[in-house]
Amino acid sequence: MEQDLYDEFGNYIGPDLEDDDEEETLNGLNDYYENSQDESEEFEREEKRITEYEENDVDNRIVLHEDKKYYPTPEEIYGPDVEIIVQEEDTQALSQPIIEPVKKKKFSHKLNLPQTNYDLEFMTDLMENSNLIRNVALIGHLHNGKTTFMDCILEQTHPESFKNEDKNFRFTDTLFTEQERGVSIKSSPLSVVMQDLKEKSFFLNLIDTPGHVNFSDEVTASIRLCDGVVLFVDASEGIMLNTSRLLKHAIQEGLSVCLCINKIDRLLLELKLPPNDAYFKLKHVIDELNTIILESSKKSKKPTFFSPIAGNVCFASSQYNICFTLKSFSKLYSDYCGSNFNIEEFSKRLWGDQYFDKKTRKFNRNPQNSSSQRTFVEFVLDPIYKLFAQVVGDADFTLVDTLKKLNIKLTKKQLKMNIRPLLRLVHYQFLGNFHGFVDMLKNHIPSPNENALNRCMKTFKGSLDSQMAKHICNYSKDGPLIAQVTKQYSSQDASTFNVFGLIISGVLKSNQKIKILGESYSNLDDEDSRILQVGRLWIFNSRYSIEVNQVSAGNWVLIEGIDQPIIKTATLVDVNFKEQLDIFKPLRFNTESVIKIAVEPVNPSELPKMLEGLRKCNKSYPLLETRVEESGEHVILGTGELYLDCVMHDLRKMYSEIDIKVADPVVTFSETVVETSALKCFAETPNKKNKLTMIAEPLEKGLAEDIENEIVKINWDRKVVSEFLQKKYDWDLLAARSIWAFGPDQRGPNVLIDDTLPSEVNKNLLHQVQDSIVQGFQWATREGPLCEEPIRNVKFKILDSLIANEPMHRGGGQIIPTSRRVAYSAFLMATPRLMEPYYFVEVQAPADCVSSVYTVLSKRRGHITQDIPIAGNLLYTVKAFIPAIDSFGFETDLRTHTQGQAFCLSVFHHWQIVPGDPLDKTITIKPLEPQPAPHLAREFMIKTRRRKGLSEDVSINKFFDDPMLLELAKQDVIFSYAI
Repeated sequence: MEQDLYDEFGNYIGPDLEDDDEEETLNGLNDYYENSQDESEEFEREEKRITEYEENDVDNRIVLHEDKKYYPTPEEIYGPDVEIIVQEEDTQALSQPIIEPVKKKKFSHKLNLPQTNYDLEFMTDLMENSNLIRNVALIGHLHNGKTTFMDCILEQTHPESFKNEDKNFRFTDTLFTEQERGVSIKSSPLSVVMQDLKEKSFFLNLIDTPGHVNFSDEVTASIRLCDGVVLFVDASEGIMLNTSRLLKHAIQEGLSVCLCINKIDRLLLELKLPPNDAYFKLKHVIDELNTIILESSKKSKKPTFFSPIAGNVCFASSQYNICFTLKSFSKLYSDYCGSNFNIEEFSKRLWGDQYFDKKTRKFNRNPQNSSSQRTFVEFVLDPIYKLFAQVVGDADFTLVDTLKKLNIKLTKKQLKMNIRPLLRLVHYQFLGNFHGFVDMLKNHIPSPNENALNRCMKTFKGSLDSQMAKHICNYSKDGPLIAQVTKQYSSQDASTFNVFGLIISGVLKSNQKIKILGESYSNLDDEDSRILQVGRLWIFNSRYSIEVNQVSAGNWVLIEGIDQPIIKTATLVDVNFKEQLDIFKPLRFNTESVIKIAVEPVNPSELPKMLEGLRKCNKSYPLLETRVEESGEHVILGTGELYLDCVMHDLRKMYSEIDIKVADPVVTFSETVVETSALKCFAETPNKKNKLTMIAEPLEKGLAEDIENEIVKINWDRKVVSEFLQKKYDWDLLAARSIWAFGPDQRGPNVLIDDTLPSEVNKNLLHQVQDSIVQGFQWATREGPLCEEPIRNVKFKILDSLIANEPMHRGGGQIIPTSRRVAYSAFLMATPRLMEPYYFVEVQAPADCVSSVYTVLSKRRGHITQDIPIAGNLLYTVKAFIPAIDSFGFETDLRTHTQGQAFCLSVFHHWQIVPGDPLDKTITIKPLEPQPAPHLAREFMIKTRRRKGLSEDVSINKFFDDPMLLELAKQDVIFSYAI
């Protein structure tokens, strides 16, 4: 087959000829070149041009000459270090581009700086005066209207920027997932300037917190930066699961609490209660909350109760832009009656058994006749009810005349609006701005300056006599920089974090060098500290931020560039601060992470990406725990199913962008004992120079919870601890004064006691190895012998010791593992048991669905404690306990059985012993079959050990020395243990 030939310049020569035509062809070529000598110079110029072009632009080298193309090889274009793969056709889907575009990740809403009804310079001036600042958290149960209330505040302070927005757009729900789920997941701050009833401006730092009980850790992180909270309660639903929990938590943190009874429109529009019944419903809510305050403030001599007369209660309807206090409603009457009207005195007579006599125009405590109405009903509820009725029923007839009397001006277009927006507009003009709400905060929430001493006592870890504590109490911008960080917010593309905190002393400036103290920092160990330079500073307003050059004491600030060493919380101090440094206490949560899942990447090579994603998730969620088990699996611990679902979404989509496999969820267990050790257990050190003897027994009921809640602390004076244990738990004086440690850590629910006598033991030598024994005790209680779960509710007593005289023979390497081993042996001889977490469940359902709730709970080992109707409502509240391990899918199962009419929330409540003996080898575990109750402990232990890669059964020869095994054999107490 003939082929075309070209010369070195790309010119066509002719076909490839046979051998007999070769001579003729060569003659023709000679003639061709002889006739083309005049063109040789042109070819030389062309070759030179090509060479220069190749040197200047190798990647785009395409040369044209006489309609012929020169294509460079891939090695010339991409270089010798690039691997070139040639694929067959159609291996890539048509919908997938050959070259993927650059993805711009975006996981949250952001806005440019909007217009406000106050000047930003005026706002920054207010920030300099801490007496005009209020740092407040809005807390409450799920769907009690906190986020919508923030939208109402935003609408009043940013009227031009958000007047065209949808009223349900939920400004503080910035994450896309929050908008999709319809529930707040992260706390979101908002800083605004608002006026009180006297039109005095205040700078309000408000933070909207999630209401779902799974995200109560966000509430804890938020209120640490606040001086007070506003508790939101649904007027129709009343006191719910998270309402009482958050109120108790706020009281425990020593914060001032105000009350906002929200959604009062539901009393009228949904429940259709008459005004007098609506008053009793509101009074019932306040009385219930005051009962909770009384129970939670037993130590306080003067607890502050909620009272509308005192001014710490406001009434609101976020949907219809209503918020008023008795004082602000009195001001409405003052505007109509003139300057002689006494607002203070009139507001005090608008609650309780107060009746107005129209004849004498005086207030009485007794009704004049049976038709007399209380003042709150007559002067507050009746006008609101009538205005609702006018808008809903007579909008086309009498509404215009009514609005004229109230001096409410609406256009014809506004009068033709739908009912809900018209109600919102009418009530906004009738009740005015939220001046009453600001007045309540001004009078009942302390400023940062006023709350400084209380903050120092509650949250500072160091001595109150130190110089650092004095600066915290002064709360002055003239002191050295001290700040507390409790939250971290990811950027819009989730690539970096900015830390959010409170300036407690001094001034923080951009590009300033600061010292960051982590949660593990102490005077003895300063490893957890770093010196970094601050980047930019912002006033953080959820969807937009205001950049500032500096922030003074009393204000919240969002800080760039210092997130790398911070995991959960941190303390920021001036790098030039020369006095003794201490940190603020880590967050103390009102729940625990008891649900855990194991994760691993689908592609093992992407493990580093998953680890980086886990690190970022750990920063983002305050209560989230991530750890690596002995088996090598990566475990995530969270508070519930929704919590872990959000964590996994963030891990997959935001922080790692890889496919991740998730194991079935399990729960954390605890290990405990129910009897005293059958015999004194001893262990010798490897060098046979030391010997420790110990027994284990259960702690008194309630003591473990007191230790965890820090009602008693190990770092108290020994006499104070002794008095506490003697009075409350009837401990003898010797044992109460011989406590060495709580474990694990300083808040662990186990106690180590030195129960030796000076006549029997050399106390000097024993105290020299005390630290090593305590470390072994901490190690043992952190990982128990049954299935390496934490030990709980156990008292370990040291009965005897033999310690070597030479220091080299009693080092930590000898004592620590021996202390752990003897603790394990004492534990195993004291009838060990497993403990499982129990959830407290609250279910709301109609009366005809209550029986279905019983059915679902009975299938999951649950038991109901209360079944009562909600006051003034058609729903029932069912309260129950359910094991956490049986709670997976409970909500879905409940809705299936009740056709979606029941709604439930669950939260960790307590630990309870699992039925059965985990060490009973006579029990046979059958796979894929539900076990009877007496076999559960054995099943849980074996399956947990399998999951962790441990041997199937507990082998006591790991924890008992040979002399101890001989002693056991003599006393015939080995039972069914595997040796």
